[in-house]
Amino acid sequence: MVILNYFIISFNRHVFVGDVVVVKDPDNTDNFLVRRLAAVEGYEMVSSDEKDEPFVLENDQCWVLADNEKLKPKEANDSRKFGPVPMSGIVGRVIYCLRTAVDHGPVQNSHFSMRKDSPVLEVELDVDEMVKNHKLF
Repeated sequence: MVILNYFIISFNRHVFVGDVVVVKDPDNTDNFLVRRLAAVEGYEMVSSDEKDEPFVLENDQCWVLADNEKLKPKEANDSRKFGPVPMSGIVGRVIYCLRTAVDHGPVQNSHFSMRKDSPVLEVELDVDEMVKNHKLF
């Protein structure tokens, strides 16, 4: 586990649709994006725009979306802009977000991941120690 820009991520490669993940930015592999995993290989992708043809995600492909619904697709810098990304580009699953000393908490992931992550969040995570040691504020 590591803190990445105030996020704690699990380097577990087992991710599920609905999980918040850290993925390599397809436009700049030196950067990382935090996005929600919306679809994986085998899912059929259908757009609300009639000009876009439906397609099926191929082997090792996934579709990631920004959670900010206020952003337009081109502003969101997610799969609506750059298309499918390889599953191998997923670094890990985000399990905790720390914005400030009073604004923090577990990330809402899929039911499967929440169950897997609960022991870490309940036993191993010490937010006070994390804030003190990392001097985020």
